[in-house]
Amino acid sequence: MTDPLHRDLLALAREAARRAGELLRDGRPADLAVARTKSSPIDVVTEMDIAAEKLITDLISAGRPDDGFLGEEGASVEGTSGVRWVIDPLDGTVNYLYGLPTWAVSIAAEQDGTTVVGVVAAPMRGETYHAVRGGGAWATGAWEGERALSCRPAAPLDQALVSTGFNYVTEVRTRQAEVAGRLVPLLRDIRRSGSAAVDLCDVACGRLDGYYERGLNAWDYAAGDLIAREAGALTGGRPGERPSRDLAVAGTPGVFEPLQRLLEDFGAWHD
Repeated sequence: MTDPLHRDLLALAREAARRAGELLRDGRPADLAVARTKSSPIDVVTEMDIAAEKLITDLISAGRPDDGFLGEEGASVEGTSGVRWVIDPLDGTVNYLYGLPTWAVSIAAEQDGTTVVGVVAAPMRGETYHAVRGGGAWATGAWEGERALSCRPAAPLDQALVSTGFNYVTEVRTRQAEVAGRLVPLLRDIRRSGSAAVDLCDVACGRLDGYYERGLNAWDYAAGDLIAREAGALTGGRPGERPSRDLAVAGTPGVFEPLQRLLEDFGAWHD
């Protein structure tokens, strides 16, 4: 990593993710309740989502007051510096609400519309993943120092472990379940963790061969997508497209294209 700006953005993103992760891990109240809902009554926001986003935006704004923001819980600022932060302060809110460990803080920095830095902190795993565009993907955890991440070697699709997620709108997730049912016989197996950011980092770590989901927003995948790509995975949306609300796909070089083709054939991109 040679670009001083990218180095500074990474340091700021890591510090913000660390502090937000500690807040969420150590400050979770025993009587945690739903603060509001979003797309449906089961698509929830807690008081801790809101508090974590405020911590992140306040910390970043103190150091870089001219940057823009796009955050899940309402942070939306245009900015004038050419840098925009794309933030999911708590990816996996339902897991967090129920006390399940698979949740993460996801922070990406874009420069002139291109994602250049991504950080995903998974406090209950004791792991943080990060990447700078062109600089590889890395993780820190219980081991000393950092370790480089690399996706799994190419494997045929029928030996692939693939993760997915489901929408909170009943009609959409019913359709997603139909697609998953058609995929199951063609794969080693399917997993559902409840956090897009963690799934993408698991592709980067070699814990999954692939991942796909419909209905994601930019804050769900911006950081994890960069981390997966810098670890050698391929990412995209529908064939020839970037990840979008229609579809986000990530996979090892041997899994990505056949998985993407099947998802297109099965109509995974529409309700």
